[in-house]
Amino acid sequence: MSAVTFGEGRRALTFGPGKINLHEAGRELRPHAMRPSRQRDLCLVTDTPQEHILAHLSACGVPVEQGPVPRTGARGPITSTTSATRTAT
Repeated sequence: MSAVTFGEGRRALTFGPGKINLHEAGRELRPHAMRPSRQRDLCLVTDTPQEHILAHLSACGVPVEQGPVPRTGARGPITSTTSATRTAT
């Protein structure tokens, strides 16, 4: 992994075609998850059309919080879909 700075001082860890965005609590950028918290924000790159991604998430019962929306991805501007994941505590 490599640490990178992008946008207006945002930080991320990149690896191959992927990127993990790092967020400062309380200073989340829009668009972001509906309930931002300490989270893992994974940017996965695919050639799959967004409508197929949305259909697959729906079929699996994964709620979509936002998207498709424009974002900065591992390789620059992308169209992104944000889905919620929940962790048992």
